[in-house]
Amino acid sequence: MKFDLLEKRSSRRDILRGSVTLAGSAFLAHLFPAPLLRAYAAAPSVAPSAPDLLAYMRDWFNTFPMETQQLADNVTMFDGPGGAVVVLNGPDGKFVVDSFVAPAWPRLKEALDGLGNAPVQYLIDSHWHFDHTDNNAHFHAAGATVLAHQNTKKRMSEPHDLPVLLRAPNGVLIGLHFDPSPAEALPQETFSDSYKLQANGETIALQHVPAAHTDTDIYVHFQNVNVIQMADLFFNGMYPYIDPGTGGKITGVIAAAAKILSLADNDTKIVAGHGPLGNKSDLTKFRDMLVTARDRVEKLKSAGKSAQEAVADKPFADLDPVWGKGIINGDQFVQIVYLTL
Repeated sequence: MKFDLLEKRSSRRDILRGSVTLAGSAFLAHLFPAPLLRAYAAAPSVAPSAPDLLAYMRDWFNTFPMETQQLADNVTMFDGPGGAVVVLNGPDGKFVVDSFVAPAWPRLKEALDGLGNAPVQYLIDSHWHFDHTDNNAHFHAAGATVLAHQNTKKRMSEPHDLPVLLRAPNGVLIGLHFDPSPAEALPQETFSDSYKLQANGETIALQHVPAAHTDTDIYVHFQNVNVIQMADLFFNGMYPYIDPGTGGKITGVIAAAAKILSLADNDTKIVAGHGPLGNKSDLTKFRDMLVTARDRVEKLKSAGKSAQEAVADKPFADLDPVWGKGIINGDQFVQIVYLTL
């Protein structure tokens, strides 16, 4: 499938140009939104390297403005350059969930400093993906304890050759490679199932879920103020990315949504990994869409159709006008569902 190209406001534009096509049976689509892919428009004989692609993605995420939303008297959400960051602030210090991409660190630090002088006590990683863990080392250097599920530390400690291939105009196939994270970026504390923190008059409940977006996902429940951060277990108003390379399963995403729905009431604020702040109604719509998508693709797969044949059947044609305007389009989501059944 081809993507149109558009200029990027960066000097990288002069290095990384030229049309690209997604190739292979799997791809990390949420890291290649259309505006990012449009940046490759110049030297058709030069294939961008995996490090260049990763650097570009970080730079692209960092072009997003950082928006601030108060979720409770002592809970703030920063949204923009790589998902959403939630901060519990008070006399016991700051407790932060997720950390944006690396180039956004100066802005994030300034925003955190703007909440007061209390130090960051804990940084909680919702899962292993770089747009949520990139600034672990900065937080650790500042004295915070980085806390995550044990699988997050495992995944970050390993190299990853992601199931993403970009075909450059010269025919070269480029995969995306992640080296193991440096020791200073790895979580210092981990847990296997659940974990609780008591701070600033709040109970912060962390809960691992069976393989969903990845096999590393947790949700974070600020119980007293009725805020739940789902991170990439919830893409509000758009098709989600589910990572088949690190254990992602659509059935797990459905189960995670059902679990949160059982905890939420009509006043619960539900923080999505991508998309606006949500509520129980938004999550219900997301869960229902996932069930419909799973059932339709499962039927095609059971009938012996390949992923490409399933795409050609356009099983999400009626869903696309609502859900296909985000990071991932309907054809891509058919493939994601097919691969993660």
